[in-house]
Amino acid sequence: MSGKIPLDNLPAAIRPPVSLSTYLEVSARGAQIYACGKNGRGEIAWLHKGPEADLFDAQGNPFGKHYGGPAWEAPDGGKVIGAPKASAPAPQAGDIPWLLLDIVSREGEGVFAQAKAVLRVATEGGAAPSAPCDEAREGEIVRVPYRAIYIFLK
Repeated sequence: MSGKIPLDNLPAAIRPPVSLSTYLEVSARGAQIYACGKNGRGEIAWLHKGPEADLFDAQGNPFGKHYGGPAWEAPDGGKVIGAPKASAPAPQAGDIPWLLLDIVSREGEGVFAQAKAVLRVATEGGAAPSAPCDEAREGEIVRVPYRAIYIFLK
């Protein structure tokens, strides 16, 4: 999962506007966190609580962290928070969807603070647990390993 991903090759649903271009691509390794609990309809289900991942540059060096918000934070002080705008199913079953996220807030002057949008692509793993979520498991937290590439656009 490295190298530049051509934006033209992305599914149409998450293709960013032509006015945006890639300025940074980082890989993520971590977990998607789920809790067994009641959803908005009162049904017991796996609820997505957020990601927790380390970010790496193209050479595999640590580059920051990704966590609930969703937020991306770099050691240089730049931080952005995104909101999903569009999604596309991942090519492989069991992988979390690919996303286009708008930036809704930013902090600092670092590299991430330049972003206008973020793409999550090339996902591996991270889908909700296949184990049943029932009253006996209510409150249980499960961390599902995942990998992804995040493309920062400006």
